[in-house]
Amino acid sequence: MGEFWPVPDVLAYLAGSWRVRRSVRDLANGDEGEFAGTTEFGPLDGGGLLHRESGTFAWQGVGRPAERTLRFLPGAAPGTADVRFADSRPFHDLDLTAGHWVADHPCSADLYRGEFTAYDTDRWRTVWRVRGPAKDLLLTTDYTREP
Repeated sequence: MGEFWPVPDVLAYLAGSWRVRRSVRDLANGDEGEFAGTTEFGPLDGGGLLHRESGTFAWQGVGRPAERTLRFLPGAAPGTADVRFADSRPFHDLDLTAGHWVADHPCSADLYRGEFTAYDTDRWRTVWRVRGPAKDLLLTTDYTREP
């Protein structure tokens, strides 16, 4: 894609609806899957955004409905976010003021390392590399703002 696009306020940037395409590769055995759907970032009581993702996840040719919910709360610094799971457990922080951010999330013995890149007002990407005894995955997600 292109250069990084600085985002002064990540919550204002994310608000709204996005088309989502995610590729999932199991680097240990070569299996591949794909998610296609939408993500809605809507207002959350008390501030922040509720992230609701829904669509179809196809793994080895079999498609199934898939969804997830996250909470994007105001972060410690202006313009940043504190990302939490639906049950409020911490996930990662997010600061796109430079247009790019790397965050880690330990999960049992596995480590999730997420790279976030904003390209312009309507396109951003996440790349999660998951390594550990249970997983060896690469998840690449492209978001495009819906008109």
